[in-house]
Amino acid sequence: MKRTLIECGWLVSMDDKVGDHKGARILIEGSRIVAAGKGIEADADEVIDARDKIVMPGLIDAHIHTWQAGLRAIGSEWLGPDYHKNIHANLATHYGPEDNYVGNLIGALGQIDGGVTTIWDWCHNITSLEHAERSVDGLEESGIRALFAHGTAKPPTRPGELPYTHVPHPRDRIEALRNGRFASDDRLVTLSMAILGPHWGTYEVAEQDLKLARELNLMSTSHATRKIPDQVAPGGYGKLVKTGLIGPDHNLVHGNYIEDEELQPLVEAGASITGTVLVELHGHAAEPVTLRVKKFGGMPSIGIDVEPIVTGEMFREMQAALLHARWASLRDNQAAGNPPFQSIPIKSREALMWATIGNARAMGMEDQIGSITPGKKADIVMLRANDLNLFPVHDPLLSITDQAHGGNVDTVIIDGVIRKQGGKRVFRDDVLAKRKAELVASIERIMRAGNFTLKAA
Repeated sequence: MKRTLIECGWLVSMDDKVGDHKGARILIEGSRIVAAGKGIEADADEVIDARDKIVMPGLIDAHIHTWQAGLRAIGSEWLGPDYHKNIHANLATHYGPEDNYVGNLIGALGQIDGGVTTIWDWCHNITSLEHAERSVDGLEESGIRALFAHGTAKPPTRPGELPYTHVPHPRDRIEALRNGRFASDDRLVTLSMAILGPHWGTYEVAEQDLKLARELNLMSTSHATRKIPDQVAPGGYGKLVKTGLIGPDHNLVHGNYIEDEELQPLVEAGASITGTVLVELHGHAAEPVTLRVKKFGGMPSIGIDVEPIVTGEMFREMQAALLHARWASLRDNQAAGNPPFQSIPIKSREALMWATIGNARAMGMEDQIGSITPGKKADIVMLRANDLNLFPVHDPLLSITDQAHGGNVDTVIIDGVIRKQGGKRVFRDDVLAKRKAELVASIERIMRAGNFTLKAA
């Protein structure tokens, strides 16, 4: 089994036992970390000289619709109704399996390029088993670690059809995946269910979907994005908590319109809540839920959501989450009539925790990823400390959370395999050029089919 030794300039481990160090080492054996810290002496088959780099755990993106990569920035000035009208009710209906494949491949490569080693891919335009299979093919070809969330489409209701809000998750399709390529969970890409939940489906559908996820031993995740009058089953999450169907195996995305009386029992039941701060600040009156999750004792998690509207870069999402939480803390403290804080209320380490440990926990993978810990998977990112926006480094953690961007990512290791090195992706240039051309052709065809014209800002 190959042994790789990394000579770190700075190590930010996100593991209290390992700590953060200048001049530390990491020893990898196969796909796992076997040692990390100071004073490590070991023979290795390969030595990576990262003495001019900040070495950190790979970022984790806990919520992204990767299939939308070809639609980047088309909705930068949209509001929520524009997104649903243009994407779900139109463009998504023209995606075939090959469109999903190339979107997922390019989208996942973009995430790797920006220092993300794991994504929760919320694939909610699937109308056939082939759509699902080709979506997974794109993820696997990229080399990213992913929790593939099999979702269902939200097309307009045709006369005589049952609306999607009343249609349970397709048992035949999810069972075919679970009993086929996902029969084992010991894979780089694993399976989960992206269900409607009570904001987007009936209570009976939510109940049935959660029971199916439990039966198949799968994580489940749902969008919680609607104001109470617009929810299909208002108060549904609270009822589901009482039945025991929601626990650590369920994830809610957004949650900014959920009132405290419903949110607190969700957090106490162990459900994770993922904020997508950039998107929520872009188009929602209710603010991101991060501080409320903290207040009730939960671990926040964060993700990108929709690249048609916001950047896919997790460094920017992490920074936005941090700054929003700080601002909201200052606002709330002043509104309560309290004296000014004597120190910053939200530390930068918390934001990196949300983007690593918090996201790993939300995905049920904290025992495998999220920190540089002996025994965990070797998912590691290295930033060039000599880049002019980072140099000189005084505190590597603050450099990561408050200064870095995806362009600083020099090296990405996933499952012990180098996927980017020296600032260059380890992916064949000729294949990438071909896939990029295919993505452009795919989106042009989809836009023509949908009679969609991008209007200049």
